[in-house]
Amino acid sequence: MLEVKQVSKLYENQRGVHSIDFSMSRGEIVGFLGPNGAGKTTTMRMITGYLNPTHGSIAIDGLSMSDHPRKARQKIGYLPETPPLYPEMSVQSYLQFIADLRGIPVKQQKHRIGEVIERLGLQGRERQIMRSLSKGYKQRMGLAQAILHNPDLLILDEPTSGLDPKQIIEIRQLIRELGENHTVLLSTHILPEINTLCNRVLIINQGHIVLDGHPDQLAQSMGETFEVSLEVKGPREAVLAELRSLPQIASVKPLADVLAAGGSAATDSAAIAPQPNQDAPEHGVGAEAVPAEPAAGQAWSSTVAAEPTVRVLVSASDRADIREAIFYRMAERRYPILAMRKESLSLEDIFLKLTTNEAIDPTASSNGVSGSLSSNSSRLANESSSTASSRQDKGGTPNA
Repeated sequence: MLEVKQVSKLYENQRGVHSIDFSMSRGEIVGFLGPNGAGKTTTMRMITGYLNPTHGSIAIDGLSMSDHPRKARQKIGYLPETPPLYPEMSVQSYLQFIADLRGIPVKQQKHRIGEVIERLGLQGRERQIMRSLSKGYKQRMGLAQAILHNPDLLILDEPTSGLDPKQIIEIRQLIRELGENHTVLLSTHILPEINTLCNRVLIINQGHIVLDGHPDQLAQSMGETFEVSLEVKGPREAVLAELRSLPQIASVKPLADVLAAGGSAATDSAAIAPQPNQDAPEHGVGAEAVPAEPAAGQAWSSTVAAEPTVRVLVSASDRADIREAIFYRMAERRYPILAMRKESLSLEDIFLKLTTNEAIDPTASSNGVSGSLSSNSSRLANESSSTASSRQDKGGTPNA
């Protein structure tokens, strides 16, 4: 649906965007992230035809923006950060005006306007002057003008900016519904919005695409080690030895040892009799693993010792999922697993790692996650199949 090939926008004494390269398929909702001045708005304006790129090509559903600009624009609906509304017009007259601009046949305009009004919840406000609309309804009107001609591609720039929580929920639901029939490129600074709405994320920084991938796979695409935080009930040294003996595990780092029966922490596995009515674990992997029944005539309290709880951070050797191997080994040794959780970078962590590098060093090593933006771009391009450029421009302030 959208192909952006090696697109650059250069300005004198200013940094634009450099060799932007990505594509979008039908039905995708793609989140477009980046700090202020990274190049988001410049890129979106080039896609919509408001700016001409210095280099590269943009095609909408196979139509080149440079060779067939009018036909290509007919396939695009654009909502800029500030909706393009005329405050003195009514809702009905504004949509009629947009229908004329978009070339919708006169015989179809009434039906199409009615569909959009119903879909965006504008019923009963057709005669209302737009200056009197709330911020949320103005955003709805911006979406209405963007989808009125039923475009294949929607470009939405900060669609929930300045809205209250209720309005944000309503607009997100509208975008989610629009994504069922349209391809959507969504620019936002609200990172949870990406996890809520998008099935793909593009991150741009200093004019370069530095990451392209599915929100759930971004940490792996950054080369992050597969890690699990684990809480196991059993002798400390024995548990550590069993975990370290697994070939899939690269390292085991103890976090804390806390006696399950309460009281002060201890470093050995001395038995402590449980208190009456002490609760047993009700949830969590391995909660079924319990000590063997005591021998006939033997008191339960003399055989059941409160084993220390060992908390560790376990790292895989090759980024493979190690949870199943850990479960079976602990079950085999009858060490109950009280908690097991996969540790991964949040979208906020990833965004900060990729966008807080002020200096760009083309000679920096690409091995460290916290290295230069250039090294991140090159490494992430190989691992997440993105084609971010490694060319750097040390010009002045970004223009976006």
